[in-house]
Amino acid sequence: MTALKAHEVERFLKRPDLEAGILLVYGPDTGLVRETAQRLVRHYAGDDAGGMGLVTLDGSELDGDPGRLLVEARTSSLFGEKRVVRVRNASKSLAVPLAELADDPSGAAIILEAGNLPPRDALRALVEGTRNGRALPCYADSDETILRLINETFAAAGIRTDPDVASTLRETLGNDREVTRRELEKLSLYAADSKVLTRDDVLVLCADNAALVLDEVADAVGTGHADRLDAALNRALGAAVNPQQLLSSLTSHFTQLRRWRTLVDAGTSPRDVLEGARPKPHFSRKAALEQQLRLWSDAALAQALDRLLRATADSRKNYGRAETVMRRAFLALTQIAAQH
Repeated sequence: MTALKAHEVERFLKRPDLEAGILLVYGPDTGLVRETAQRLVRHYAGDDAGGMGLVTLDGSELDGDPGRLLVEARTSSLFGEKRVVRVRNASKSLAVPLAELADDPSGAAIILEAGNLPPRDALRALVEGTRNGRALPCYADSDETILRLINETFAAAGIRTDPDVASTLRETLGNDREVTRRELEKLSLYAADSKVLTRDDVLVLCADNAALVLDEVADAVGTGHADRLDAALNRALGAAVNPQQLLSSLTSHFTQLRRWRTLVDAGTSPRDVLEGARPKPHFSRKAALEQQLRLWSDAALAQALDRLLRATADSRKNYGRAETVMRRAFLALTQIAAQH
């Protein structure tokens, strides 16, 4: 069998054990599929990655004429370069010409990019079943692989990072390799001169700033800090977050606090409640959320929610006064938290 496990792909890319043949790169992470195929192109085409030895095709071009793949793979390069044929969006319609190339690749490297193929897919089964083929699965990045990519990227660029930069980035980024690469390139460019990157830099450049400021508002109210509330509200309104959105966000926040408070009242510690929450709150908020779970009783949370619902209704009836109504309600709740 020539099917690689996901954790074996990186080792193969560093030292491919196939001089010529069919290399199928497939999986649900399209960004990682594209990046892996590009690395294979660089390995097999070498300095000629932009020259005559490389031919790039799209699967749709070959659907009506799959035999063209044979012609391209067996066409000799003008200056003797290795023949590399890259096919994007490859499908099972290429199984017939590929079966012939599997027996005799004629010294060419055929690199196929495909989506998430099931084990019985004709294309995947063909490549996995031949000694001249390698199938490379590309699945969504794990925490471990993303953290390694983050650290390797900044180390290669000579950028020194604060201790919490990698974990903050991991919380901010998703699992698509292409998006991750793009964000890391942006941060590397930003820190190209200073060679220093902080957590605040990451939050400003990569995070959803609207979501961040809503969290700031919620935590300022929940922990009873009026000065932080005023600053957070000004940032939110400056970022075009309207009073209705702020009221809705804080209502959701207190609703979640009440759900968690039920677990605390049943005997679970606030820390364990937050550790078991799904989705898990960002680590930077855990201390504030633990504090809120200790400050607010279930009865107090019920009263807070009632006040927020009344403020929401009032703001809708008096749209011109919505900001005033919102600020008054938020400040009242902040003062309640500060008195505990």
